[in-house]
Amino acid sequence: MSLSDHIKSRIRAEGPISVADFMADALLHPTYGYYTTRDPLGAKGDFTTAPEISQMFGELIGLSLAQSWLDQGAPARFTLAELGPGRGTLMADLLRATKLVPGFHDAMQIVLLEASPILRARQADHLVHYNPQWHERITDLANQPLFLVANEFFDALPVRQFLRDGDGWREKSVGLHDDILSFGLGSASSQPALIHRLDDTKDGDLVELCETAQPMIQTIASRISDHGGAALILDYGDWRSLGDTLQALRAHEPSAPLDHPGKADLTTHVDFEALALAAKSAGSAYSRLTPQGVFLERLGITERAQALASRLKGDARQSLVAAHRRLTHPEEMGNLFKVLGIFPTQAPPPPGLNA
Repeated sequence: MSLSDHIKSRIRAEGPISVADFMADALLHPTYGYYTTRDPLGAKGDFTTAPEISQMFGELIGLSLAQSWLDQGAPARFTLAELGPGRGTLMADLLRATKLVPGFHDAMQIVLLEASPILRARQADHLVHYNPQWHERITDLANQPLFLVANEFFDALPVRQFLRDGDGWREKSVGLHDDILSFGLGSASSQPALIHRLDDTKDGDLVELCETAQPMIQTIASRISDHGGAALILDYGDWRSLGDTLQALRAHEPSAPLDHPGKADLTTHVDFEALALAAKSAGSAYSRLTPQGVFLERLGITERAQALASRLKGDARQSLVAAHRRLTHPEEMGNLFKVLGIFPTQAPPPPGLNA
């Protein structure tokens, strides 16, 4: 049986399912799910993330978090966590960049939140000298200062999609048409979580709601509020969700979201306003939403690129120049990706961000 067969059987038995339920099955089904059955990264996979483009990305994130640790008095014991660490590349670069920060490595306890057994094995190989721990739930994080990074994590969380209909909303669903997976719409109903969106939408507008993101951010923010720390959330999206942003990638090419469940990556744009307000409700402060290119330039990526380039020639030097451009240029990842910082109300924001 394929995942498509499984989903069709479920729909025949239960009726149409939400977009969120479809995404959850497609990405995380224990037998057929996309993330549970493969390493999706790199040229042989379906997409490439910023840490795989250049070591500079993880290095600068590490130095930003280490400076926040120093700014908060260098607590003697803290959790250094990453959500969805991929192959462990970002964490490895972060750790290399911070090894000369006095006391930072002695105080840290590395925790990786990863559901994929295949990617856990890659991370173990990459971080073999650091003795990381793996958790499946954010609620398992220790009650101590927390310094955390999440790069392209929240874009893969399942979302529900709602179409504005008068003062109500019709939920988009996945059903069957001639035994082919197809989108449909439910009847109009009120949605208390979307009352505030009646002010900035009109009939026919589509809004996405990620119900799993809020409790995750509240857990992270409550640790930071109670014990200190900082979180850097890097992802594509904007301050507020509007429009259908569900997309699929397969072999680095766009694909129809329903065509290859379990065999294509599914993502949506992150609603950063929802994350920021969830952090505030848990007692933490949040930074201004900042384009990734601006964030990295503030941290000195150009100077770092120049230092690395001085030791390179030919194709290697050109690859470095191309990586710098891809990470920072407004027409590449520089503006599409945004950065949100979460930090204690009495502390400054992580370097690279403004309050």
